[in-house]
Formats: sequence, structure tokens, C-alpha cells
Amino acid sequence: MNIVLLSGGSGKRLWPLSNDIRSKQFIKIFPSENGGRISMVQRVYGQIRNALGDVSVTVATSRSQASILSSQLSEDVDLSIEPCRRDTFPAMALVAAYLHDVKHVDENETVVVCPIDPYVEESYFSALKALAEIAEKGQVNLALMGIEPTYPSEKYGYILPKSKAQIAEVASFKEKPDVKTAQKYIDEGALWNGGVFAFKLGYLLGKAQENIGFSSYEELFSKYDTLEKISFDYAVVEKEPSIAVMRYGGKWKDLGTWNTLTEAMQVSSIGKAVLADTCEDVHVINELDVPILCLGLKNMVIAASPEGILVTDKNQSSYIKPFVEAFHQPIMYAEKAWGSYKVVDIGEDSLTIKVTLLAGHKMNYHSHERRDEVWTILSGTGKAVLDGKEQSVSPGGIIKIPTGCKHTIYAEEDLQLIEIQRGKDIDVNDKKKWEL
Repeated sequence: MNIVLLSGGSGKRLWPLSNDIRSKQFIKIFPSENGGRISMVQRVYGQIRNALGDVSVTVATSRSQASILSSQLSEDVDLSIEPCRRDTFPAMALVAAYLHDVKHVDENETVVVCPIDPYVEESYFSALKALAEIAEKGQVNLALMGIEPTYPSEKYGYILPKSKAQIAEVASFKEKPDVKTAQKYIDEGALWNGGVFAFKLGYLLGKAQENIGFSSYEELFSKYDTLEKISFDYAVVEKEPSIAVMRYGGKWKDLGTWNTLTEAMQVSSIGKAVLADTCEDVHVINELDVPILCLGLKNMVIAASPEGILVTDKNQSSYIKPFVEAFHQPIMYAEKAWGSYKVVDIGEDSLTIKVTLLAGHKMNYHSHERRDEVWTILSGTGKAVLDGKEQSVSPGGIIKIPTGCKHTIYAEEDLQLIEIQRGKDIDVNDKKKWEL
């Protein structure tokens, strides 16, 4: 059994904690055993390991999320990386070729594909195993998990089975409906489409060849940017005649809006926040270093990060996406495999960033053509290299990097620095990498 976790999306509905790099699945809101906090990704990955042991897990993701996945899970986590974003069918075709050509998985082995960010309990992973067993028997080409609805939702597509049996043939699929139509589907026995699929690897490879045509993983990867953006549901599922759905009635939530996310929070606030007794059903997540005080509020979400501040009624929180898309601001915070960075200030001809570099990690050896930089070491020790010359760094140290200078820094222990970029045309693309 091979599990493929699909990790994508920009999570604009969870702004300001999410952006194109840190999507909703990477927000750390759940308590961990060591007293810290973990993300949806870390929660699901840990649940898989606890429930299914050393089952093979591959994460299919975009290039922009590869670094944060390595940071939050492990640098050894198995990633199938899209060279650019397409949709779920191209992503699944690529991961199928990756499993076959790179990991050498046999075509008769079963694969279960599911989202990386559902809020579920252990029974969900037992259901994944049962779904894999259905696919392994080979009586159907494709097996789906259908979630028993708890309310008439407009957020999900619906699967209409031919019977109310635990495992049934699929009669039809329905697009995301309005509430009235959703209730009609539920009355007819419909299930939510939770985006969980099981099949033999050879099945998906065959569909990928049929729809795309390629001879190897390398060829598919090289022409990935030419592929049509199309979902797995449209390209494969809704055209498949040999298909079954298995019911799942355990806890399952898609924490895609502030309303649903706060329902899963076990505390009212995270970060510096004070909620007076006059507040009712209020949740605060504060990633800034300044306190938030709440008085007399009801049914509210307040979220603050370097990206911005959100104050919203919970019932209105799912409508923020078009407002966020209009901001057009640079990413202000990002978590990477090597650490993280946070934009502190944006000036007319300057950009100030706080960089955290984890012990044993380093920046790429690189240079800039249109800006110079100044590093001020806040904490930790390491070594900087400027045009091939190495020097030790420690708290209070200042390093000046002129335009065109090749530079990097190694962290011997966790290291923090303030980086001030100065120039008339500061651009993220003004970076040339070099071999050291």
C-alpha cells in the first residue's frame, strides 16, 4: 500500500496566516506532545505513522511548498514536486510516473491518494486501508471514499451511490450545489466527495498515458508546463464505468475557512492576546510581537501576522478571498527547510528582513546585481563567506555585502540576523547562484 498526500493551494481564505508558500495546511494551531504546536500537515503525517506504521508515503506538491514540507516533516520526506502548478490530474500523473520510475513501485501495487489536510481521527486511516483492499481485489478499477454528510454543504461535490450498502457502485456525481439542492442530494443518499481515491498503480499510469502520452518520468516532468489544467475528477473519475464508493461516517472536516478552523482549535487564543469575560465565541491567533486586547466581542475571528490583520465575523469569514487577491503585496513571512524569514520593513529603496537560519544549514552561495546588503547578527554563531573568503560571525557582528559580491552564511547553531537590502530595483529574481 502506497499513500500519496496531495499538498497544494494558496489558502487565501485563511489570510493573513496563509500565503502562496505557507498554505492552510502549514499553519501551526494544534497542540503537540512537547507543549508546542503543530500544523495540519504534521498532524496527518503523524497520524499515518501511528495508525499504519512504516507504510510508504509520498507527498505530491508544488516547488514553492517543497521547502516548508521538508522543514515541518523531515528532510527525508519523499516528495513528488511539480515544476509548475497545474491541477490534480497532472499532479497525480506525475506522482504515478515518479512511483514507477524513481521509487520502482510495481504496477500491481495499490495506491491511495488523499488530501494532506483533513481534520480526522484514527478511524479515517483504518478506512484508507480498507479502501486499498477494495482496489487490491481488482473487482473495480477505482474506489472512492464517500463522507457521510452532516449538513447540506455548498463546499463539496456529491457522490450518488446506487445503494445504501457500505460499499456500492456509483450512480453519478454532482457538482457543488446550493444548500437546497444539497439537501435534496442528501435525501437521496448522496455522500460528500472527500477527494480520496484508491487504485492499482498501473491503472493511473494507463490513464496518464491515454490522456497525456509520455515514455518516462523525466519526459513527463520536462513537458509538465504544457499540460492541460484539469482535475482528476473530470479527467478520470467521472468517465470511469468500473467504480465503487465506500462510506465513511467518522469525524471528517475540511478546515478551509476561519469558521471551520476555529471549530478545531482547543483554545480561544494563540500568541499574545487577552480576551475579556465579555467576549463570546471569539478566537484570536496572533503571530506579531504586540498584544491584542478583545472586549465585548461575539462570534469573531482576529488573526494577525506580518502579512496583515484580519477582524471578521465568523459567518462572513469565508468571503475574504477576493479582497485578499486585490492586495498584491509581497510574501511577508515564509518557512523554509533551512529556517524562516520575516519582512520587517519595506522602504522606498530598502527592504529589511529578519532571517532565522537553523543549525547545520546555510544559504545558497549567490550574488545580486542591483542591490547591496548589510547583515547584523542578532544571535548564534557561524561562518560567512564573501567572494571565497571565510570569516566567523557572532552576535553584534556586522557584515557589508556590496553589489556583485558572492556570499553565503553557515549556521553552527541556530542563528538570527537582520538583513537590510538597499537598491533602486529590489527584486526577488535578482539572484545569481554560484558553486562554492
